[in-house]
Amino acid sequence: MEVIYGLIPAMIILGLVAVGVLFWAARSGQFDDLEGDGQRILMDDDEPVDRRRIPDADDDSESPEDK
Repeated sequence: MEVIYGLIPAMIILGLVAVGVLFWAARSGQFDDLEGDGQRILMDDDEPVDRRRIPDADDDSESPEDK
């Protein structure tokens, strides 16, 4: 029964911290765009992905042997 005297204040403090974090998240804009990521993942990219170009033997660049 004596443990409850420590648990009640601890739970009140924990609850106040949780409410503080909720208000901080709301003020910093964490909840501004709730549906954007869900819609963005469904959209196709019109531009192709820019992949790194692997140099071919036909390139005009200098090879280490030419130096």
